[in-house]
Amino acid sequence: MQTKERKGGSIWGILRFDEADEEFELLESERGRPKAYTRPEKPAPREKPAPASRFLFENERRLRQEFRCNVNSDILLRRFRLGQSVDALAVCMNGMASGGMINDFILRQGMRPGCMDGAAGSPARFAMDNIFAQQESECTADWQTIKMAILDGKTAVFIEGDELAVLMDTRGYEKRGVENAQNEKVVKGPQEGFNESLRTNITLLRRIIKTDDFVCEFQHAGGKNNVQLAIAYRQDVVNPNLLKEVKRRLHNVRARMLTSDGAIERMTERYGLSPLPQVLSTERPDRTAAHIMQGHVAVLLEGSPTASVMPATLFTLMATSEDSYMRRPPGAILRMVRYIGAGMSILLPGYFMAVAMHHQGMLSTETIVTIIQSREMVFLPLGLEMLFLLWVFQLLREAGVRVPGSVGQSIGIIGGLVLGQAAVSANMVSTVVLIIAALAGLGNFTIPDYSTQIAASYFRIFLLLLGWAGGLLGLSAGIVVLTVWMARLKSYGVPFLAPVAPKTFKGGSGGMRGRINRRQRPVDYINTWEEGQ
Repeated sequence: MQTKERKGGSIWGILRFDEADEEFELLESERGRPKAYTRPEKPAPREKPAPASRFLFENERRLRQEFRCNVNSDILLRRFRLGQSVDALAVCMNGMASGGMINDFILRQGMRPGCMDGAAGSPARFAMDNIFAQQESECTADWQTIKMAILDGKTAVFIEGDELAVLMDTRGYEKRGVENAQNEKVVKGPQEGFNESLRTNITLLRRIIKTDDFVCEFQHAGGKNNVQLAIAYRQDVVNPNLLKEVKRRLHNVRARMLTSDGAIERMTERYGLSPLPQVLSTERPDRTAAHIMQGHVAVLLEGSPTASVMPATLFTLMATSEDSYMRRPPGAILRMVRYIGAGMSILLPGYFMAVAMHHQGMLSTETIVTIIQSREMVFLPLGLEMLFLLWVFQLLREAGVRVPGSVGQSIGIIGGLVLGQAAVSANMVSTVVLIIAALAGLGNFTIPDYSTQIAASYFRIFLLLLGWAGGLLGLSAGIVVLTVWMARLKSYGVPFLAPVAPKTFKGGSGGMRGRINRRQRPVDYINTWEEGQ
């Protein structure tokens, strides 16, 4: 850091260069510690705060100081008299708590004359049991718990002479309603999707899973913004070792801020450089509930409209919730089309490049003539031409996703028709290569999971380069490498290619949809408990 200051000369005075600038800029050429400024000392680790006091004025002073009430007007502190005889203080966060609930069930109930008559023992417990009409309430003296409850939208009531505070659920902040799932639309099946409210998302799951062993454990996510997450599972079905592993990884999450389940996925995954996701991210309650019933564990984060289901396998990522709502023949056909489209998206550009560059004898004379005629005036090499078209496809895709919906459709039309035709007319690309790139891009959209679509793009480029350099031999070697790597990959201890490799059950396969009566038991590739145990 250095001060920008110049002196002397009339020109400096006219241009006001002789005045000291109050701003500072960090120069890359600076070395060592600046002379005028020193690095701030690292704050000492915080000690555990003292519990709440028995004196009302002391609790109010601490709250005003720690919530910066001199500049922060969101914190509301309301003094009143319980039963017109005992001083009390209600504390809440403006906008997070419901004013109607506080007025009707706390202040109005507490101000009734004589409501504290006969109070014995702890006044806070007496008020919670006999005065305040709230279904969810508790008494605590832990100062950190009280502060977190206020920040979460609850109301804390302090009573003179008692160190316990009554915490009541008065959350009433605005939130988005239950709407259609935006990224996982289906023709048949429920249309509801998660929203940003954790409690609403848990309710959507409980409407589907009506069993007594369905458990939702709440805990802090590990970020300094103190948001909560919920771990949802069936206690009588889930593998205890899987549940312990999920909790262990979540316990080790440390971040400045957590706002999405994607951040938790990155901090808990074991293979950080893997293009393929190791967690299924879904915004559909029915899909999440189906996996929980089968023994998976779901993690939901406050403020995130998606759930993270773990573990995830290749066949889990390639399945959709609509598969369960269709009859077996059309469901099997659609799933087969999905796998063929994904394979075509990954393999077709590399295969075409290998055959056209190294194995022309495998092509008929008519095909070779067509390729030569389409490339007669094209100045780019075949490999660069294919890479250019795949890059344009990704560019159009990103542009269509980031802009508003109506404009995104226009971008797709412009990119597919105008830009493609203009590139052919300008002799930048050939029509055959344009068709190959279009088929690869169309097959990519058959992959249901967005993260898997991005991973397929990496695999496509990898195999394209190998096919360009080594022909079918290089392409085959790349396929073997990718297959071995996916067989080695694990998601929370479960092989990524299970239940096919390794095969874990007799009859059927993980790729094709089996009969409904075969789903009566939980999946066994995660070693779930048997029903009834």
